[in-house]
Amino acid sequence: MAFFLMRCLHHPDMGEKRDALRPEHRKWVGSGGEGLVSVLIGSALTDDSGTSLGNFGVLEARSAADARAFAEGDPFAGAGIVRDISIEPLPEAFQAQRITDPMSPRLATA
Repeated sequence: MAFFLMRCLHHPDMGEKRDALRPEHRKWVGSGGEGLVSVLIGSALTDDSGTSLGNFGVLEARSAADARAFAEGDPFAGAGIVRDISIEPLPEAFQAQRITDPMSPRLATA
């Protein structure tokens, strides 16, 4: 297992579409993409005025490919809201144990 920083930047002026899909997005996140990853923490990204720019997450996954598949499977991505996805590996020294309330179930280590 490894940890990844996922950043999804959205197209501008997608607020209404994003609001309509938010329940599906939250269900996807809560399931870890139906068990593909574990979402340790995430949130919206906004500019200084509060305008949404996208979202980010810290993921535990078996591979960068699984982390990307999770991001690409999000209803926001499927609806064309997401314009760019980046998946960056976090260092082995990343202290995941400090995140005490993950957003989705943890992956089995075996």
